[in-house]
Amino acid sequence: MTTPIVEVVRGDITTQPTDAIVNAANSSLMGGGGVDGAIHAAAGPTLLEACRALRVDQYPDGLPTGSAVATTAGMLPAGHVIHTVGPRRWDYPDGGKDLLAACHANALAEARRIGARSVCFPAISCGVYGWHPQDAAPIAMKVVHEDLVQHGSIQLVRFVLFNDEALEHFAAAQ
Repeated sequence: MTTPIVEVVRGDITTQPTDAIVNAANSSLMGGGGVDGAIHAAAGPTLLEACRALRVDQYPDGLPTGSAVATTAGMLPAGHVIHTVGPRRWDYPDGGKDLLAACHANALAEARRIGARSVCFPAISCGVYGWHPQDAAPIAMKVVHEDLVQHGSIQLVRFVLFNDEALEHFAAAQ
């Protein structure tokens, strides 16, 4: 068995040819700004249709913060999109640290459920949800490393970051 790899790169998550990419979604699952909007735009209408079906069948009130669910990836080179809703920092006294950790843990559990062996993450909750990469990166890395040791089926986790600041902090937390 090979040792799992954790990578930190600067780039566009919508171009990653992995088994799954993680979408920092809003609870509506209908697209939005930032990485969520970019993923929906690049994936095309099939992704939105899959998200609408989830809202009807499983999440009529929206995907809860910290939860994760997979859909098809539409026109993306990835096999699946795993949607997770990060905490908005201002909604919780501690910023929602446990919920941010749950986003990563539940996304990895969902990746295993669908048989993914390679997964890309963005900087969940960084940006409009108020988390600074300096605070989010150690939480994300801790969860990912612990999960890979415990479960071992995922062979590659790549953090694909949009700017140099996030890259710096995720690389330092690696």
